[in-house]
Amino acid sequence: MKTAHVYFMANKNNTTIYVGVSSYLVKRVYQHKNKIYKGFTSRYNCDKLVYFEAYDSIVEAIAREKQIKKGNRKNKEKLIATMNPEWNDLSDGWLFNFDS
Repeated sequence: MKTAHVYFMANKNNTTIYVGVSSYLVKRVYQHKNKIYKGFTSRYNCDKLVYFEAYDSIVEAIAREKQIKKGNRKNKEKLIATMNPEWNDLSDGWLFNFDS
């Protein structure tokens, strides 16, 4: 079964957090970093992967994304702190070579 992810992207100063879902996390992060699609992350320069969770199905991931989006920023910050208290870019060192 294909893995799906819920993930958070943040801007340089960690003032903006985007919550997304993808069945291909590496490619989706590449798209955010390179502003392939115009939208929230490109407008607010959210190009740093700061958190992610893996699920067995996209249905589970979408349900979790909706749950997280209903929460407040403090709850999102607590989740980030469990995995990445320094708010480092978790995609550093990933190899990206997609056309788009």
